[in-house]
Amino acid sequence: MENRKLGSLFILMSIVFLLLIFYFNFNLQEQSNEAGCSPTSAECIKVKNSISITNLAFGFFGFMFGLGFYILFFNKTEKAILKKLEDEKNNKIKDEKFNIILKALDSYEQKVMKEIKEQDGITQNTLKIRANMSKAKLSYVLQELEKRNLIKRVKKGKTLEIFLKI
Repeated sequence: MENRKLGSLFILMSIVFLLLIFYFNFNLQEQSNEAGCSPTSAECIKVKNSISITNLAFGFFGFMFGLGFYILFFNKTEKAILKKLEDEKNNKIKDEKFNIILKALDSYEQKVMKEIKEQDGITQNTLKIRANMSKAKLSYVLQELEKRNLIKRVKKGKTLEIFLKI
């Protein structure tokens, strides 16, 4: 929301600035017509120098208008940064929660939980290989973790996929 206000302010200021430039340019034109501007006239040299200033002013107007337009319609960095910070905070909280839960488990359960976290939805067969456990031991550990409501097993063909619930 702040970007919209800032962008609108830049566009409004640039339009006011443009109107001032046109007013200044109009006055220069009148001065030039009154002086009858011949190339050697001192008045004409003053008007020529002023006209070069108006060219710079038009450039400044373009910059301000473009910046306001960009901020108003294209600049989404503030939202992206806030979203990224929020995601990092949530991930940090999840990691801390996970580490606290791990402290309450035995070494086999910890090994299994770490492997499941590394690959959520891992099949029981793959988990058996990664955790280097027998099928019976793994089945027992998974039952215990499921009783504690830390994981859930979902049937997939002839095997089961395991997901973290935390």
